[in-house]
Amino acid sequence: MNHLLKVLQEEKLSSLKGGIYHKTQIKLTYNTNRIEGSKLSEEQTRYIYETNTFFTEDGENATNIDDILETVNHFNCFDYMLDIVEEPLSEAHVKEFHKILKFNTSDAKKDWFNIGEYKLKPNVVGGIETSKPSEVKSHMDNLLTDYQAKENTEFLDIIDFHYKFEKIHPFQDGNGRVGRLIMFKECLRHNFVPFIIQDEFKFFYYRGLSEYPKVKGYLTDTCLSAQDNYKELLKYFEIDV
Repeated sequence: MNHLLKVLQEEKLSSLKGGIYHKTQIKLTYNTNRIEGSKLSEEQTRYIYETNTFFTEDGENATNIDDILETVNHFNCFDYMLDIVEEPLSEAHVKEFHKILKFNTSDAKKDWFNIGEYKLKPNVVGGIETSKPSEVKSHMDNLLTDYQAKENTEFLDIIDFHYKFEKIHPFQDGNGRVGRLIMFKECLRHNFVPFIIQDEFKFFYYRGLSEYPKVKGYLTDTCLSAQDNYKELLKYFEIDV
């Protein structure tokens, strides 16, 4: 168990405020939801985390209730990730992330949305066709089997898994957030510094995904840059990695 993982788990158990666990919860939840279209600001995200209440900033329209629910749910996803971080990534983990993320949202009330299970309707991401519903199960099984078979998982293997996961797009919605949580988990599990893709760099992130089959460097560089930013945060909290 690396030092960062130990600190995150200890701070989670003790409900410590103001530490790296606290900061990561807010920054990861804010940025990953913002990339997917949430209108909540980072300050609103922090307020929800710290007080379990919500405020509307001056001049802003009322926020979609799903943005608030998915913010709270993402905090719970992060806690679940820390609980199972040392376990090999499985289909059950992937589905549980989605189930927690979408719990009690308007999507959860739609039978066809199938929360915690693979999609029932075709979808696209960035204009790119993804796996058909009938293909998802076999594509995910193959992806997980190939990934689990690696004797020594490298940082680039985690990025490669992420691209393939997003290309399959196994769920009706929430794939990006689940995929980025998986990357965080797998970085911790394999002793790499994890990272948070910030909303301000989402163009580079999306370009990296779309260009990955031709140029892997775009997505890799975006992740490495995000990793450098998280290292600076760890340096502030005097956490050795």
